[in-house]
Amino acid sequence: MTLAFSKDAVQRALSGHAAIGLLASALLYLICLTGTVVVFYQEWQRIEQPNAPEMAAIAPDAVQRAVAAVLASEKGKPATTHLYVHMPVGGLPRTTITTDHQAVHIDADGRIAMPEENAWSEFLLHAHYSLNIPGLVGMTIVGIFGVMILALTLSGIVAHPRIFRDAFRLRARDNHGVGLADWHNRLSVWTLPFSLAIALTGAMIGLGVVGAHGLAAAFYNNDVEAAYAPIFGEEHGADARPAPLANVAAPLAWLARNHPEVRPTYVILHDPQTRGQHIQLIAEHPRRLIYGETYQFGADGGYHGKVGLSDGHMGQQLAASTYNLHFGNYGGLPVKLAYIVFGLALTIVVATGTSIWLGKRQRRGLHEPRLRAGWDGVIWGVPLALTLTFLARLLIGNGAPLIAIFWTLTIAIPLLAIAFAARRPKRLLQYLLCGSLALALASWSVV
Repeated sequence: MTLAFSKDAVQRALSGHAAIGLLASALLYLICLTGTVVVFYQEWQRIEQPNAPEMAAIAPDAVQRAVAAVLASEKGKPATTHLYVHMPVGGLPRTTITTDHQAVHIDADGRIAMPEENAWSEFLLHAHYSLNIPGLVGMTIVGIFGVMILALTLSGIVAHPRIFRDAFRLRARDNHGVGLADWHNRLSVWTLPFSLAIALTGAMIGLGVVGAHGLAAAFYNNDVEAAYAPIFGEEHGADARPAPLANVAAPLAWLARNHPEVRPTYVILHDPQTRGQHIQLIAEHPRRLIYGETYQFGADGGYHGKVGLSDGHMGQQLAASTYNLHFGNYGGLPVKLAYIVFGLALTIVVATGTSIWLGKRQRRGLHEPRLRAGWDGVIWGVPLALTLTFLARLLIGNGAPLIAIFWTLTIAIPLLAIAFAARRPKRLLQYLLCGSLALALASWSVV
């Protein structure tokens, strides 16, 4: 049986198919670009709020006073279930306390200094982590795109048997798409280990959450925390009866006394000022990829053991190493700079891959200036939207509607580029990006 369609219908179907492919490429490009920028997540927080107090370390007694002061400031509000103390570290030498109701910076003496205001950094992190979509949906989508990068990387190697032999053959000048293809192929080879590591860990982080919910539904009566417990430790039973504030200083002093080689990064106080309260310390281990080991303490500061992320079974250590390996949170500034370079290369590979595909279609006689303009709108529009969002944060303040601004611009710019395709908007978008970067830099220097 043969289905008969008009030539125009076939052409519209092909254009629609290409548009869907362009949308997937756009999201992949956005994830790669935001992932590159978010490598400096800690540094962005310092740029956003340069006047927050900083310190190389903070005394345990000062942390105790700070926790008490923050909880006292929340009288009349519903009880906080989890209180987090971010301890000063090399990349972010600040002490910050976060509860269910607020986040504040603490000075070296344990006094509340000011509210934490890092809305743009948090927006950027969640744009990469979940496309700013709450719940499981966003992380699942990003995890699927991690699998897509992995598949594209491996299939690209198979599809180009000479790709390694030609690793240093670069015909940089574009001759009917040859130069662009060479840049695409060479960058793909040079960044292959990085691309594989980033794609695999991204897929593990995004789809791991889905897997945990699946395990919880199948074996733990939908208790997600119980599904995570074999890896990250389990929650203690809650007892809501009131009690004096737990001794937060004692665990910090114990860690410094018994494990001076590690550095505490987080103090987590569960169910503060109740009989069920307990404390967890997360501490970085030198020359390890794990984000840290979790040490557990009772309300009196007594040591109750550790979870085993540093020396437990291989699955635990692998799970605890995924985050740092994906985000480059190890090795200090040199590793971060390397991640920036390789991340930009991976972003260019994604951008040029779609450009090569559009060029091949054009050489086959499929002239689609609107698709080309739309892709130009993505390539230059996403960084333009990020820059304008940062500018809005500087000019409007921490309460600026960053998600709405970013996604409105990210969608509107390619659509406008398609609408004005005949005027070739690529050059205008490049000028706008350069201008917005200069304006953002000038605004930041003034603020």
